[in-house]
Amino acid sequence: MIRAGRRHLVRTLADIAAQQGIAVPTLLSSGRLQAEGFPAPLSAGRTRLYDGEQVDAYLAGRPVPALPTADDDDDLLDRQEAAALSGIPLHAWDRRKKAPSVSEHMVLVGGVEHWPRGIVRDYTPAPRPRTGGGGGRPAGAGDQVPRDLLPARVGQLLDDDPALTAAGVTEQLGVHRNTAQAALTALRAERMASVMEQRGVTAAQAAAALGYPAGLTRRAGIRAGAIVRGRQARPYLADVARALHARGWTTTDTPPAVEHPQGDECFAALVLDGPEAPAVALVWSERHGWRTSTSRRHPLGRDAAWPPPGPGVRHLATGITPDPADLVKALEATG
Repeated sequence: MIRAGRRHLVRTLADIAAQQGIAVPTLLSSGRLQAEGFPAPLSAGRTRLYDGEQVDAYLAGRPVPALPTADDDDDLLDRQEAAALSGIPLHAWDRRKKAPSVSEHMVLVGGVEHWPRGIVRDYTPAPRPRTGGGGGRPAGAGDQVPRDLLPARVGQLLDDDPALTAAGVTEQLGVHRNTAQAALTALRAERMASVMEQRGVTAAQAAAALGYPAGLTRRAGIRAGAIVRGRQARPYLADVARALHARGWTTTDTPPAVEHPQGDECFAALVLDGPEAPAVALVWSERHGWRTSTSRRHPLGRDAAWPPPGPGVRHLATGITPDPADLVKALEATG
């Protein structure tokens, strides 16, 4: 299981291999994962995930810190753990996870499906729909509010009703439930992040201060944490942008926007549009640090997955936030 608040620390085998500058098959055949003291995987599933803080400590020769042991509603459980907590077979969980009240809380971590402990524990079947027809958005109907106007409209509804649900947005604005849920999550996360910064409180405390019910803010709380970390990273990213501009690799020193394509992680992309630039773009990840990209138009790539080194892709410098001068030197070495 992934303990609450540690999702951004999760490492895959590909992450660990890249960290050591080797390929995954080499890592698997080396026996390093079975060495005495190497951190145990977070779950027993086919795809092995590890805690990054533990991995970093082991590789640096430091004592491996213990993971939290207290259960939390925001712990993320994989398929096997969710079925075990529910007391049902795996095939029964595979049916249950499709229920809207469960599926809308599913998150992918390292390519593995997870659900918050509280959602798994408190699941209750939805009532059967009435057969005599009813309201709601007709199947296949287009959204009635343009996407660029949706945040403001949803924000007004949220101001009036802090307990607003995606179903309520759908009913009042005529948008698809998925569209409504995404807009609600984004708005709540931004507002919670601001309260977290201003008051130095947790996501749960920020949600309570805003009047948001705990059952509606788990995903927003995860994203709010990422937003806070992204805001904290802005000064560093601005320093990097200035260093690249001074080197002549960018035509502007404007810092990149921090993005959250996976909801819980921070990414940023810098297009290198100078005539002498040694790469077309750079990508920063709060988990991995810096790499080059092969695309100016879509530098993050599909689902912001972190690719291994290859043609056009180089992992640069060391650490998550290397000094801008060191990053420039590492980039020069790729030219």
